[in-house]
Amino acid sequence: MPQLNPAFFPTQLFWLAVCFVVFFLLMWRLALPRVATIMQQRQERIAGDLDRAAQLRRDAEEVVAAYEASLAEARAKAQALYRETSDAMAAAAARQQAEAGQAMTARIAEAEKRIGAARTEAMAQLKTVAGEVAAAAVAKVAGVTPDQSRLAGAIDSAIGERR
Repeated sequence: MPQLNPAFFPTQLFWLAVCFVVFFLLMWRLALPRVATIMQQRQERIAGDLDRAAQLRRDAEEVVAAYEASLAEARAKAQALYRETSDAMAAAAARQQAEAGQAMTARIAEAEKRIGAARTEAMAQLKTVAGEVAAAAVAKVAGVTPDQSRLAGAIDSAIGERR
């Protein structure tokens, strides 16, 4: 093998050095600046993206804060409206209940008057009916017609004891 022949070592070392220098210069002047430029652009793009993401996050936080504030305001308005409506309905119910109470009081007073009138009329008719029943009973049992004045007095005294 010619690579291992010591006679060829000096020429091989010469060409190794020449190739190394050529490749080194090519890399140093052409390839590495391009790679460095690409890496710099990539780094700038990443930094820009990070800055943009941070800005978008701040914007999103502001939007969320505004949303939460408007939501809290809407809840407060809804609660105030609910309280107003509830108070208005309670006031209307109290007013209707008061009106119904007054109407019921008036109807109760009217009914008590009618009951009193009916009682008075019933008591008046009771005397008459009681007199007729007592007269019929006495006539049937004793076979005589009772004295109407004595019978009326006995009925009055019996009714007076009941009261």
